Amino acid sequence: MQQWISVDALQWPAMVATLAAAWLVASTHQHRRRWGFWMFVLSNGLWIVWGWHTQAYALITLQVGLFVMNLRGIERNPPTPSPEPSG
Repeated sequence: MQQWISVDALQWPAMVATLAAAWLVASTHQHRRRWGFWMFVLSNGLWIVWGWHTQAYALITLQVGLFVMNLRGIERNPPTPSPEPSG
């Protein structure tokens, strides 16, 4: 049976997710930065799967380290609180 999508193809969405995440993390808007860190987490997962398939263990180690840092970024960029109604 032929595979529909090769694991090798994961490098392309991983690359796109990484670039989009870098763009969002550089935003001055807290909401966009938070989405950027989540996008980085997604890209970390994609790179880990691709790295496992290609036996790129240094890449996997790097992505695990970046994953931890991205979780820290998510924690340090809480969602913007709703403004208090003035009354």
